[in-house]
Amino acid sequence: MATWFISSSRSQTALFLPATRWPRWMDCQPIRRISKQRDAVKRIKIWFEDEMRFGQQGTICRKWACKGSRPPAVKQTQYDYVYVIGAACPASGKTTGLLSPHINGGVINVYLEPMAREIDPDVHIVMVWDQAGFHTSTHLRIPEKISIVPLPPYSPEMNPVENLWYYLRSHAWSNRTFDNYRHLCTVACQTWQTYCLDTTLIKSVCNALYATDRKI
Repeated sequence: MATWFISSSRSQTALFLPATRWPRWMDCQPIRRISKQRDAVKRIKIWFEDEMRFGQQGTICRKWACKGSRPPAVKQTQYDYVYVIGAACPASGKTTGLLSPHINGGVINVYLEPMAREIDPDVHIVMVWDQAGFHTSTHLRIPEKISIVPLPPYSPEMNPVENLWYYLRSHAWSNRTFDNYRHLCTVACQTWQTYCLDTTLIKSVCNALYATDRKI
């Protein structure tokens, strides 16, 4: 996993980012609080989390065909789906994922608990996600080793996991059909194991300039 070095001063912590100015959307209490915990926290790892609905409606994308032809593509009209919850660390290329038939604060709790158990004692994770209702629910139980930084409203382009969803749709989930819910889960698991466990690929697909390792 990626190594992050923190300092007690705001100006030094800003060196995590490509610009020397502290971004307004990350100028929040969790970052300042972690920066003061020098004795307990030696490394910070920035992760990005997002969810997508993967279903039988599918995605149509481009395909190879003879010049001048009109190649057909499959467009399913059934309605089974599964939620794919995923997080990635752009610096290390590591990912975690979960499948769920629905999405709410309780599911997010289930997702975060095993992740927190695997965090090294001297590591603190900053989880960046959007402001969806289940991310701001009062029922959320955020583990002690994880701090939340919300993205600005209406800014999905700032979450590199969106790039991962686009990649999976275009490379594995397009121009095909799915029999039922169980088939969707099987395909989602196979796709995750094929693509999302490749750290080199994740570093490329989820590359974000504001989440690059920088020593202080």
